[in-house]
Amino acid sequence: MTPGISRRTTLTGAAALGMGVPLLAACGGGSDGGGSAPKPPAGEELGPAADVPVGGGTIYPDQKVVVTQPAKGDFKAFSSICTHAGCPVAAVQNGTINCTCHGSKFSIEDGSVSNGPATEPLPTVAVTVQGGQITTA
Repeated sequence: MTPGISRRTTLTGAAALGMGVPLLAACGGGSDGGGSAPKPPAGEELGPAADVPVGGGTIYPDQKVVVTQPAKGDFKAFSSICTHAGCPVAAVQNGTINCTCHGSKFSIEDGSVSNGPATEPLPTVAVTVQGGQITTA
């Protein structure tokens, strides 16, 4: 007679699997942990261009977009979701877009990684500025 798997072992394994799957799903996907960034719909008004400081940026959490102005009149936009673990970025300071979850920082000029652990840049978001308003393109 060959020994089988006991009922206790089966139930313990099922419980561990039930706990592990949601935890893994919460970590996000992608090459280094971040999920793919959502794209806001074209034509969505974000706000006044005057709200985006030169050399800084403004985060629009509802649209998951961060708009920066590296030089006067030069507006750039990126996903506000960190490519490391899918956390929303928290601030734009000292020329970088900062995620406080794990310390990743991204350039306000092109979204490239300035400080890890993120290894992928923030995805760009197309925007236009017309009549003093920033709108997704």
